[in-house]
Amino acid sequence: MGGDRGLSLADRIAEHFHRMTWRTPLHHLRLRGRHPLKLIAVADDPFLGDPARGNALLEGQMRFRGESHDVTALGTARPDWSAAFGDYFHSFAWLRDLSTVATRQRAAPVAEQVMRLWLATHADRVRDPAWRADLWGRRILFWTAHAPLILSSTDLVYRSQVLNALARGARHLDRAADRVPPGAARIAAWCGVLAAGLMIPGGDPRRAFGEAGLARALDGAISGDGGIIGRAPAALLDAVMLLTLLRETYAARRMDPPAAQTDALTRMVTALLGVCHADRGLSSWQGGLPVDGDTIDAIVAATGARVRPLRQAHEWGYQRLAQQRTVVIMDAAPPPIARVMEGGCASTLAFEFSDGPERIVVSCGGARGADLRLPAALIEGLRTSAAHSTLIVGDSNSTAIHPDGTLGRGVVEMELARHETETASRIEASHDGYARRHGVIHRRTIALGADGRDVRGEDSLLPAARRGRQNAAPFAIRFHLHPGVEVTPTADGMGALLRTRGGAAWQFRARGATLAIEESVWIDDRGMPRETQQLVLTGEAPAGGGSVSWLFHRAR
Repeated sequence: MGGDRGLSLADRIAEHFHRMTWRTPLHHLRLRGRHPLKLIAVADDPFLGDPARGNALLEGQMRFRGESHDVTALGTARPDWSAAFGDYFHSFAWLRDLSTVATRQRAAPVAEQVMRLWLATHADRVRDPAWRADLWGRRILFWTAHAPLILSSTDLVYRSQVLNALARGARHLDRAADRVPPGAARIAAWCGVLAAGLMIPGGDPRRAFGEAGLARALDGAISGDGGIIGRAPAALLDAVMLLTLLRETYAARRMDPPAAQTDALTRMVTALLGVCHADRGLSSWQGGLPVDGDTIDAIVAATGARVRPLRQAHEWGYQRLAQQRTVVIMDAAPPPIARVMEGGCASTLAFEFSDGPERIVVSCGGARGADLRLPAALIEGLRTSAAHSTLIVGDSNSTAIHPDGTLGRGVVEMELARHETETASRIEASHDGYARRHGVIHRRTIALGADGRDVRGEDSLLPAARRGRQNAAPFAIRFHLHPGVEVTPTADGMGALLRTRGGAAWQFRARGATLAIEESVWIDDRGMPRETQQLVLTGEAPAGGGSVSWLFHRAR
C-alpha cells in the first residue's frame, strides 16, 4: 500500500502483524499493558482559526481555499478533492477553525462526525496521503490540543478507536518522521512524535527520542539567521506556529522545552519579522499570501519572543531597509532548489516597499496559496519574474520555469553588498540569471534615505564575462502597485503620482527608459485576485551595457 513505500521489510511485517491483530483478543491483551491508552493532559491551542471555515463546518460544509465539500462526503476512499484540500482535511487543522466559532457543546458533535468518517476510511489502511508522516504530526498536535471536541462522547468503543489510532499513528511516526522532506513538513512530523511522547502514558523514551529528532529537523531546516529552507515566509510562519503549539504541549505537562527549541524559535521570529512590512503584516514572497499585522502580532505574542526584525538575513536571502515609517524588503538570493520546495518563484532582486500602514510596491504573490478555483495558468504565472517588482530581460524569467512546474537553469551566482551611512541605507546586488541566455548581468541598487522619504534605485545590465554579446537586450522593469494605490501619469510621460487611501502621495520619476502604466493583479489574504496597476519601464540595453535610474519620493 502507499503508506508502506520506503519501509524496511521488518517495518512492513510489523504493520501487517498489527493489522492482523487489530480488534482481536491478542490486540486487547497487548493494550492491557503497563500503560493504559489515555491522554495525560490537554494542551492549549494559542491560535485562532478561520471563522468562515469554522462556520461552514457548523453548516455541514468543509471549505478550504475556495474548495467546498459536504461533510458527509468526507468518508470516501477515493475522493475528488485537490491535494491541498486533502491536506487540510487529514491534518485536522479544521479543529482549530471549528473551536474558534463554537462552544464545546455545539462543536463536539460536528468534530465527532468527521472523526468517525476519518476513522472508518483511514484508521486501518496505512496509505498516503492520510498516513503521510507530516500529516500525522499535525494530526497528533491537533487531536491532543482539541481533545475535548473529539473525545467528549460517552461511546466507549468510539473513544477507544480514537485513542488506538493516536497510539498507532505515534508508532508510525517513530520510524517515518526522518523520511519526510526537510523543512516545515519534517518539523511537523517530529512535533507529532514529541506531542505523543508528552501526552500518552509511558512516553518518556519517546520524548527523549523526539527531542533528538526535532533538534536534527531544526538544524536541517532553519538557518543560522532564523530563515527556513525553501525561503518561503509562509513556511517559516507555519513552523513558528508548530513549535509554539508544541511549547504549549510541554506547558500542559508543566515542563519546559529544551533550550535548543526555544533558541530556534527566537531566531525564527526575528527572521519572520524581518519580512514584515511597516503595517506589521507579512510580505508575499515565494508564492505566499499577505498576512495582516494583527494576526502576526498575535502569533508573535504567543511565542513569547521579544525581538526586533532582522535587517540582514544573508543565509535566508532577504534584506530589509527601514527608516522612519518606510520599509523596503528585497529578495537577494536565488530561488529555492526543487528538492526542498516545489513551486518556487523566479523573484531574485525583486522588492516590496510600504509607507506606514499602506503598501506601495508589492509582488503579485499567491502562487502557493491562491484560491483553488483559479485557473492553473494564472497560478503558474504568479511564479514568474514578471509577477514580481524586478527587471526582466527578453520577456523571460531570471530562473527558468519548466512546463512541469520545476525550476531550471538561471540564477547561480550572486554578489551582495550593504552600506549604512548617516544619510541612507543602500543595497547593491547582482545576479547571473540572464548571463547564459542573454549575455548580461543584472545589477540593482536600492537606497532608502534616512528620513524615509526617498526610495532610490538603479537597474543596470552589464556584459557577462566570456559571453562576447553583440546584440541589444530588451528589458522591462516592473513595479506592481498595491490595489490601494491610485496612479496618475505626469504630463511629460516620465513619471507618475501615486496616492494612497490614507492620503499619502508619492512621486515616481525614471530616467533611461520609457514609462507605461499597465494592468496587474495582487493576490489578497483570501487567495483571491484583485485588480491593480503596475509601472513598467521598457527599453533596450546596448551591447556595452546600460542603466535605468528611478525614484519614489514621498511628497506628503
